[in-house]
Amino acid sequence: MDRFKGKAVLITGAAGGIGGALVQRLRAEGAKIAVADRRLQDIDADVLLEGDLRDPAYADGLPKAALLALGGLDVVINNAGVITRGPVTETSDADWSLSIGVNVEAPFRICRAAIPLMAERGGGAIVNVSSSWGVNPGPNHALYCMTKAAVASLTQCMGMDHAKQQIRINAVCPGEVNTPMLRTGFVKRGFDPDTAVSELGKTVPLGRIAEPEDIADVILFLASDAARYMCGALVDVTGGKPVA
Repeated sequence: MDRFKGKAVLITGAAGGIGGALVQRLRAEGAKIAVADRRLQDIDADVLLEGDLRDPAYADGLPKAALLALGGLDVVINNAGVITRGPVTETSDADWSLSIGVNVEAPFRICRAAIPLMAERGGGAIVNVSSSWGVNPGPNHALYCMTKAAVASLTQCMGMDHAKQQIRINAVCPGEVNTPMLRTGFVKRGFDPDTAVSELGKTVPLGRIAEPEDIADVILFLASDAARYMCGALVDVTGGKPVA
């Protein structure tokens, strides 16, 4: 397929599991790619925009930097995210700053900067990564659920506000995904990650948790012309698993 041939795409969180799958998929479909993350070595992209998304100047400047480097800006994918576990009583100020900075403030700043640039060029597509727990919160992830709910609500509002500018803004809401971030969380809690992923898969009607490519494919659908009539949508990708 060549849905993105010649399209200029900015991806945050490109060094993660879903981010890596996005880069591979988009590269195969002919996109020009700018990637953003703290460490970007060995990523096959046209432009590497290394930095910390918690830095307001960095986040504010990413869309313009991508546009200047790629010669345009057709798609923005706000994929970067962090997970803070535990109830609110176990949440530190550092947890709060990290989660708000990466999960909420960065996509807000990037969208705010990208929308006028896209509007000048006649439109575009923005896909944000929320979570199934941002729509239906689960236990012991108070801060994570709150921040992903903020992304979901922001997406719905922006989807309505900027459709008239031919900018389609939607979000994907994944369940559990087999990424390094998920596996690291298991290790920190003393679990063997392979065993934990296998056991978690038994709770999913499809029989496994998602692979990064499962989520990337939905993101690219939302970014493509196939989703041309979708604005402000929150698309669950959970393998049929409800939040319990």
